[in-house]
Amino acid sequence: MILPGARLLRLGRLSTLWRPRAVAVCVVLASACLMLGLLLLGTGTMALSPIQVVEGLAGLSAEPKVARVLHGIRLPRVLTGALVGASLGMAGAVFQSLSRNALGSPDVIGFTTGAATGALLQIILFNAGAFQVASAAVGAGLATALVVLALSRGGRGGTGGGYRLILIGIGIGAVMTGVNNLLMVMGNLDRAMSAQIWLAGSLNARGWAHVWPVAAGLALFVPPLVLNARRLAIMELGDEMAVQLGVNIARNRAMLVIAAVGLTAVATASAGPIAFIALAGPQIARRLTRVAEVPLISGALTGACLLMAADLLSQRAPFGLMLPIGTMTGLCGGFYLLWVLMRER
Repeated sequence: MILPGARLLRLGRLSTLWRPRAVAVCVVLASACLMLGLLLLGTGTMALSPIQVVEGLAGLSAEPKVARVLHGIRLPRVLTGALVGASLGMAGAVFQSLSRNALGSPDVIGFTTGAATGALLQIILFNAGAFQVASAAVGAGLATALVVLALSRGGRGGTGGGYRLILIGIGIGAVMTGVNNLLMVMGNLDRAMSAQIWLAGSLNARGWAHVWPVAAGLALFVPPLVLNARRLAIMELGDEMAVQLGVNIARNRAMLVIAAVGLTAVATASAGPIAFIALAGPQIARRLTRVAEVPLISGALTGACLLMAADLLSQRAPFGLMLPIGTMTGLCGGFYLLWVLMRER
């Protein structure tokens, strides 16, 4: 039986279901990301039109400095923002599905805080570079996930419900916040100021060294999430129902959490802690696509659009304000959270 709104696609012996509305929404979101990218590439001290941006990227510009600015400064920033937004959007979709809660996201659960701890250790204690900071953030984020998974095991067969996972994640996040504050106090003034700027979340001075870690993280962690999307959707029905349908709850939950935390960690390492994107991206994608499946791809595209739009707003804020991207997304996220709570009531 084909579900309402779905179409059957056959490729030889292989067949799959696809939804025209979901595909159309993803195409529109991808187009919006391209438009925002062109606007961001033309934004700055040297204002450029979309035509000048395209000519500069293609190496057809008559002014050499245009190509240098685009390829050396603005393009890495835009790519970092797009990839970080996509990582957070997809990770948020996984956590909201596992917890069966619209407020379940890595920044609420505390995995973002755990990844930030590893980065702060490198910044404050060792004054490390971008690669070392990224590696430490990924390692600390995965370690935090393993601790949360180990403490949340319980119930039949050693499985832990999404509600228990959320509560323990919030507790671990509170502990890691205290550790982060302690690190800020321990460090010297210059490194503490650098760490504070990093904690605000920013895309300023982002180069290709920040693009490659998050790109590698997407290439590593996205395939297992996409391949196990059907099991993730089954787990939304509850642990007992999923077990009856043959899903290994403990193994699949551990794999999905580790992959989602990996995406969160590489995003945090590249741009600092960014709020709101993982929280709102999947929910907006669900409302746009109107499908019951986990919005992995649409959530990633929505997250990329949200972060790029926030970056554009922060650069074009009135009165010459240059707000960090984390501050802008935090402001938007506060209003969104109030709206969600009022709607739930």
